[in-house]
Amino acid sequence: MAMRETIFEMMTTIAQQQRKPLAPLHDNLELLGSGLDSLCIAILVAELDDEFGVDPLSSADDQSLPVTVGDFVRLYEDAVH
Repeated sequence: MAMRETIFEMMTTIAQQQRKPLAPLHDNLELLGSGLDSLCIAILVAELDDEFGVDPLSSADDQSLPVTVGDFVRLYEDAVH
């Protein structure tokens, strides 16, 4: 499964588990406008760390933090490849 599909699937599952309405996911959607709150994003990062063994956010500075869903996906794609 491609990284994007994995992340989108995890985002959908976490939103359902946390009872959060999730906006239709696409690259230009602002991450904080997706419907996931900071707890959901923390859960997502932890699950992605478990899945892929990387947490690119731990070494990211404020200027490189993802703003959109596409930025978030690319951050993980770059870290894994």
